[in-house]
Amino acid sequence: MSDNHQSTSGLPPVPVSLWRATHEFSAFPKLEEDISADVAIIGAGIAGITTAYLLAQAGMRVVILEAGKVLDGTTGHTTAKVSAQHGVIFDELMHHFGQEQARMYYEGNATAAKWMGDLVKEKQIDCQWAEEDAYVYIQSEENLKKLEVELTAYDKLNIPGQWVDPLPIPVPSRAGIKMPGQARFDPLAYLHYLLDSAVQQGVRIYEHTTVTDVEEDASLHVRTYGNGPSVTADHVVVASHFPVYDPGFYFTRLHAERSYAVLVEPQKPFTGGMYISDDEPSRSLRTVIHDGKEHILFGGENHKTGQGICTFGHYERLESYAAETFGIRNIPFRWSAQDLISLDKVPYIGPITGRHERVYVATGFAKWGMTTGTMAGHILKDRITGRDNSYAAVFDPARFKADPGVKNFIVENANVAKELISGKVGIIHKNAGELGNDEGSVVRHDGKRAGAYKDPSGKLFLVDTTCTHLGCEVEWNSGERSWDCPCHGSRYDYAGKVIEGPAVKDLKILEAQELQE
Repeated sequence: MSDNHQSTSGLPPVPVSLWRATHEFSAFPKLEEDISADVAIIGAGIAGITTAYLLAQAGMRVVILEAGKVLDGTTGHTTAKVSAQHGVIFDELMHHFGQEQARMYYEGNATAAKWMGDLVKEKQIDCQWAEEDAYVYIQSEENLKKLEVELTAYDKLNIPGQWVDPLPIPVPSRAGIKMPGQARFDPLAYLHYLLDSAVQQGVRIYEHTTVTDVEEDASLHVRTYGNGPSVTADHVVVASHFPVYDPGFYFTRLHAERSYAVLVEPQKPFTGGMYISDDEPSRSLRTVIHDGKEHILFGGENHKTGQGICTFGHYERLESYAAETFGIRNIPFRWSAQDLISLDKVPYIGPITGRHERVYVATGFAKWGMTTGTMAGHILKDRITGRDNSYAAVFDPARFKADPGVKNFIVENANVAKELISGKVGIIHKNAGELGNDEGSVVRHDGKRAGAYKDPSGKLFLVDTTCTHLGCEVEWNSGERSWDCPCHGSRYDYAGKVIEGPAVKDLKILEAQELQE
């Protein structure tokens, strides 16, 4: 189909997360004056809020700074599986890090999941928490050996797992591995409790406060956009998804991927469990209770940010898959999420560099942020309060193994270089005047590359397509009506305002009077 996102399908015209649509949060003020704290946390997602909650319990003065609104980023757009089964990964981890470290990766995530479940029960948090078996499966015969090797890794690492063939649900599959006793939940209902509790314990939260730098002397000084007010702190946690303060060049060690979700009221019953495929096309399934009815949340269609041509087509393919497997009565919501993947697929949690030991980072959760974000909170709380954490070494950002680190470092940055060059030299044939209403595209404007979007009323928005982070050229995302950077994952709305970093400055606005060339 064309890159215009209009469709005759049953998909909602506008992407909205179920979790964001069904939860309201109190508005927090913008930072308007210089303040001080023991710990300043940048980012109000699951990692930042969990860290704040735990530090407040430890008696520390905590401030959270959020560039947008709380829980409006990746955490608010997750599929919300609480699981230590992160795809087919344990054999790979064992070969890269050794048996002990691979086992600790599993234990860290399993411990985080147990802590979450215990908290839900103890505090009686109404968040649809339900224990489910998790399944990772493959769809093609050629990948069967990979799954067999993974089950062997389970045995070596003493991880509970069971070979399953066929799967309990009617989806195209060859075989799977079941990990019992995992969970699903409503993430924002859960985090609403943590947020409220943190505020009651004295945590101060500031929204619409964009951090641009952290300066170090005897104390740390967190600077905000436009020479705005600052926060002076003893420790800083950078939990902003992509690190907004980046002395460790994390933009060379992470890549951004988008994935898609559609919530479907099915025609056929779902027998339970959480499922994710480990081959292409990527598919994920789990149940959700919405409006008192059982729905299925279908996810998948992963691609690097800014590199998924005709993004609305990803939703349509999930819609077709849902129709073929369970049938569709209704699709009340569709949305997408952005995740960061590290070079070795293990998150970076700990000191941001060896020279900045009072500044910590939590990033690279690779689509499994419910457990890894929670675990980050515990690791960072222990680091800041001077306690040992047995899982910290596995996730230490200082690790950089020759295998696969160096190889992936070269591959990722070669991809960035390719996107940087191709965006600059590509030939643009379209003019802004050729756009239909509610359509966006890269166009020629005054003889140069520009980004154009016409809203449903015909109003034209023109932006410079050069990303304000490091100068790559953004591409139009028809499924979300956004401009996405293929190099490091920065995203802007159709008018050029930053949605997701690492960029902190908006795209340059262009005059729209000349529509023809």
